[in-house]
This record gives sequence, structure tokens and C-alpha cells, in this order.
Amino acid sequence: MLTDAHCKNATCPADKKRERLTDSGGLYLEVSPNGSKRWFWKFRKGSSDSRLALGSYPAVSLVAARRARDAARLQRADGTDPTLARKLEKLKALNPTGDSFKAAALEWYEKQAPQWSDAHASRSKRQLERDLFPWIGERRIKDIEPVELLATIRKTEERGAIETADRGLMLCRQIWRYAVATGRATRDITTDLKGALVPYRGKHFAAIVDPVEFGKLLRATRAYRGGPVVRAALQLAPLLLLRPGELRAARWIEIDLDAALWTIPAARMKRTKDGKENGDPHLVPLSRQAVEILQGLKGYTGHGAMVFPGERNHERPMSENSVRTALISMGYTSDIQTWHGFRATARTMLTERLECDPLVIEAQLAHSVKDANGRAYNRTTYLRQRAAMMQKWADYLDALMAGAKVHQLQAA
Repeated sequence: MLTDAHCKNATCPADKKRERLTDSGGLYLEVSPNGSKRWFWKFRKGSSDSRLALGSYPAVSLVAARRARDAARLQRADGTDPTLARKLEKLKALNPTGDSFKAAALEWYEKQAPQWSDAHASRSKRQLERDLFPWIGERRIKDIEPVELLATIRKTEERGAIETADRGLMLCRQIWRYAVATGRATRDITTDLKGALVPYRGKHFAAIVDPVEFGKLLRATRAYRGGPVVRAALQLAPLLLLRPGELRAARWIEIDLDAALWTIPAARMKRTKDGKENGDPHLVPLSRQAVEILQGLKGYTGHGAMVFPGERNHERPMSENSVRTALISMGYTSDIQTWHGFRATARTMLTERLECDPLVIEAQLAHSVKDANGRAYNRTTYLRQRAAMMQKWADYLDALMAGAKVHQLQAA
């Protein structure tokens, strides 16, 4: 057994690379020729010997070294490899921002935000700062209990923001997984909250899919007595399958009426940040009917940049409320038909009534899908097929508007 005096006076002979002074239970002090002294614990690992460094003497005293040895022996008794446990502790210590929920969340956010659109990144950051940080931000993430997280998210739920509460739980789920991956937490506690919140069912945009009823709506849009800009938007919405923001922010420079083609820049599409910055534009083939509507509108707004300028500021697009209000004035409230719902109407009827190729439909909707070989879908393909489909769709809508009993048009 070693004593403090042994440790203090220990030296390494000049003819040796090191000198080892053994204590008990595998503990020994290793002395090098330059005078440095380090504690090690020797143990069996499988069929060979291994050792665990316990620190330097005198920073780690004899008593402290024995305690560290005993702690390592307990780990071994529990089936834990002390060398791996030590490496894990060192990795955990590499987290530079700390181990609080806020630190983990912001670190995760900074890694994810560059892949998101600016709007999504801003909304996520705002929710963290408003609904989560004030309550659990400074708590060590591994110490947060499921009931504590539930109480925090229920504060959002209690103000009636069911969708926001659901989105908050999704944010936490990703943050906890990141915390587990970086050694800040041992498990994802958000799985314990399954079923604990008021279920949120995503809202579907109301859309008419019955041909006869949709024909009535088309006649109503044709008879609309409002301004020419809103009337044109009402008539183009069912023809083009575009999202409201993509349609109302249209610029004349994007539209080639002679070629019957509309080229929407990637930056204006609903995509990730990378998709907006580096993606291809979305090409929209224009049917004969769509070209006629745009030609008529050009006499009103063609002198400016915007196809659908706002009433007060012609340099900005019209408000989304413009078409929504027009639909309501015609009796089509948001529970019957929405502007965005025209996409669902077209998708359903193109599939069920006109039996169009789903891949071609998805391309026109600017949805990112996979082809049969699993490759990412290229939005600029199927242009010829989409042009034929959009003309077929426009002719079908003309028939519905005329009141014809059209249920399905056969391909010529």
C-alpha cells in the first residue's frame, strides 16, 4: 500500500522509461523520467489488460485516486466500460454553448435554419422565444421532466392556439433528438406526451369537387361585377392550379403570351431556402382561355410591373383578401370554396374525371415527388404533357360553365 510520502518522494531511475508504484485493487502511480506522476487503474477487459487514467499527482491525491478507482470498479460491476464512459464524458464536455434547453434549441436552430425558407425560420424562432424559452429555457435539458414540458406546451393550448401547441411539440421533439445526439439528454421525453394534448387535425382548404356545383361557381366568377383585376384573378385561379401567393404576385415580365408560357422564378415558389436560391423556375403552360384572360387584363395593368396590382400601391400585388372577399360576396364562404381550394378541385377532377397522369398533375401543382426509380422529381419536365393537360382542363371547365352534363372527357 502506498503512502503520501511514497508518492511525494517517488522518482524514476535514469535507466528506465517509467517507474510504477502499485497500491491496491489495480491502482498504481506511474512516474516518468522528467518527474511527472500519473494515476492509473489496471483492469481486465475481455482477455487482455486495460487501464484507465485517473489524473496527475499531486493534483489528484492518493485518497482521491483510490476513490476514483472504487468508482470505476462500481461501473465495471454494473457492466459499464469505464474507459468508454470517460470518453463519453469528454464528448459531452465539448458542447460549447452549454446544456440548457435554450442552448440546445438555439444550436439546433442554427444548423437547421439555413435549409428553411425565411418565413419558416422566423416563425420557428418566434415560437421558441415566445412559448418555450420563458418557461424552460434556462433548465438543463436532461433535467426537464415530461410533466414539466407538458405544462409548458399547455400554456399555448390554453389560449386556444391548438395548431401552435402542436407545432411547439414538434419543435421540441426535434430539439430533444438533437440533445440526445449531442449528449445533453439521455432520451427523447416528447414521446411520453403522445396523446396528452388536444388533437390537432390539419385544416383542409374547402374545395368543390362536384362538376355541376363547380360549374355554378364558374358561372358566378364570369358574372362577377367587381373590378377587372379581381375578376381576372377569379377566372384564372381554377385554370392555372397555382397557389394564391404565386398567382397574385405575378409580374408581366414573367409571362410570354405569344409562347403561352409563364415562368415563375424559384424565389417566388413554396420551397426550401436552397430551393428558392438555386432551384429551377416553375414553368406554367397557359391554355388558350388563360391567354385570352391575360390579354384582356393587360389593357388595364400592362403599363406596370404587377399583373394584379394592389388598389392603393400599384407596385405591390393585390391582397389575398381580394379574391377571398369576392368569393364570399358570391356566396362561397371559406367552408364551401377557398382560393387555395381551387388546387384541390383541379387535382381531384383531373384525376377522377379526366383520368390524367398523376405525375403530370403533381408537376403542374409544383409538388416535389419521386419518380419510379426514387430520383427527385424535376419540375421542368412533362412540359409538353402539362400543356396538353391544361388545355384539356380549360376546355372541360368551359363545358361545365356552359352547363353541359360533362362527367368525363375522353382523350381524343
